[in-house]
Amino acid sequence: MNAVELRNVTKRFGRVTAVDDLSLDVPQGSVYGFIGPNGSGKTTTLRMIMNIYYPDSGSIRVFGDELHGACTDRIGYMPEERGLYKRMKVRDVLRFYGELKNGKDVGKEVDRWLERLDLSDWASRKVETLSKGMAQKVQFIATVVARPELAILDEPFTGLDPVNTDALREAVLELGAGGTTVIFSTHDMNVAEKMCDFIFMIFKGRKVLDGTLAAIQDQYGSDTIRIRTEDGGAALHGLDGVEKIADFGQVQELRVAPGRDPQEILSAIVSRTRVRSFELARPSLHDIFVRIAGPEAREVTDA
Repeated sequence: MNAVELRNVTKRFGRVTAVDDLSLDVPQGSVYGFIGPNGSGKTTTLRMIMNIYYPDSGSIRVFGDELHGACTDRIGYMPEERGLYKRMKVRDVLRFYGELKNGKDVGKEVDRWLERLDLSDWASRKVETLSKGMAQKVQFIATVVARPELAILDEPFTGLDPVNTDALREAVLELGAGGTTVIFSTHDMNVAEKMCDFIFMIFKGRKVLDGTLAAIQDQYGSDTIRIRTEDGGAALHGLDGVEKIADFGQVQELRVAPGRDPQEILSAIVSRTRVRSFELARPSLHDIFVRIAGPEAREVTDA
């Protein structure tokens, strides 16, 4: 059973089509990643799933039913614009949000999550005293404390330091392992690669990718050489059979032109410099994202 189903959904704001004829299935119990450039339609899609925005055409079903009203007790929603009552104490605001959702006493669940995310010492402090990272973790707890069957998280990792990112990542995976369906949007391709069962990319309002990471990468084949050389990227310019070089400093990624033999490219590199490591691989999600939405793709589209 799918937790969420979108069928031919379109949403316009004046003359701008934010989401264009989108169909999507989110399997129940999956961790589903939404990726795409700013302004591509990710947040609009999430808000339509929540029934905050209504589609101009098409249908949206959550757990098999169309939603009525702006929310449901079965869904937890963490919006991109964070919003907590700043003068309330942390534990009080979390109990308020949890009990508002299902009317039950969530005190034990609040304390469990505060301990889980290392916030117990701040439980009696006012929200306005928290750092940005702490406040973001509190916002996450407010979203999931009522144990929703579907958690929708809009950019949950933005602005977090590595320690807090890891803490929240583990919490999201814990939700998924417990059977909660999780949909989250992110600009961090590494996070999407490592966490998601399925990845959906929207670009200019239209679906351009949808599936497992392996299935998405299979569409592009093993056309990427990852290499470390003694002389770095300086030794790789002008190689025959290479369409593009992405230089990451210590490592370079070379995109092999269709029909060219990577071994011949390696031989050419060896004749120039000492090779420390060489790998023929499928493109990363970051590379695929850039191919679709980067300057190179726009040049092709505008040509």
